[in-house]
Amino acid sequence: MKENNKIEEIQLLEQNLQSLLYQKQAFQMELSETQASKKEIEEAKDDVFKIVGQLMIKSDKARVLDDLSNKEKLLELRIKAIEKQENSISERLEALKEEVLGKQEK
Repeated sequence: MKENNKIEEIQLLEQNLQSLLYQKQAFQMELSETQASKKEIEEAKDDVFKIVGQLMIKSDKARVLDDLSNKEKLLELRIKAIEKQENSISERLEALKEEVLGKQEK
């Protein structure tokens, strides 16, 4: 692989890594909100309401907790998948950088 191609690949991998970081951050924020909502509902003694579109509907507390738990699990899986991609891209990126820098030093 030519050095120019490697440099282009490095730039592409860096862009992909940045994109993954943004996605991960968004999922982490959503996970944090979900966990906070779950905690509030667990502590609620009164009726629980759920927003559906533009409506607020009285809901079953157990069902809302179940929905939030499922959402939490899904978000955790997505974050783990992104972290695996991050690690893979980072390893490839480091290997390419070493190749390019190694050739420049010779």
